[in-house]
Amino acid sequence: MKKFIFILGGARSGKSSYAVNLAKSTGKRIVFIATCISGDSEMKHRIKLHKKSRPRTWKVIEEGVHIDSVLKKVKSRCDAILIDCMGLFISNLMAAETNDKKIEIKVWQVIEQIKRCSTDVIVVSNEVGMGIVPDNLLARRFRDLLGKTNQMLAQSADTVIMMYAGIATAIKGEKRCNY
Repeated sequence: MKKFIFILGGARSGKSSYAVNLAKSTGKRIVFIATCISGDSEMKHRIKLHKKSRPRTWKVIEEGVHIDSVLKKVKSRCDAILIDCMGLFISNLMAAETNDKKIEIKVWQVIEQIKRCSTDVIVVSNEVGMGIVPDNLLARRFRDLLGKTNQMLAQSADTVIMMYAGIATAIKGEKRCNY
């Protein structure tokens, strides 16, 4: 039976590592949708480290904006799909000068494609609503858009897991996090 698992947490909370281990436990045929677009040497280094943490047998698709289209293509050809991460997806849409309403529509399109998948889907996102209110319009817009995105995903997911300092806490669905 397919499951939609949504994992969120702050920076360095262990969310990506947890998601990778969870995906490994579902089978061998994994599609990893990476939303990061490398723009500088530090980000390229981060991407390199992430790649080392994943099995080489996984199919990696780098797509920063059209996740829904990728999901349409791979939705039944694997044991699980891992999307990491929605924060970068929203950032990419903002950089493409997409307005807030169009971004919300893009998020719904991703959710609709997840619902059509016949395999497990694991989605990772950043929790940005627990900090201070940013002092500039762009940062507040990002925080608000990602917060809304997280709400939309959490409502649609079967299981929602919050990561705190490397510890998984189920806040919706399955109450045990022993992946």
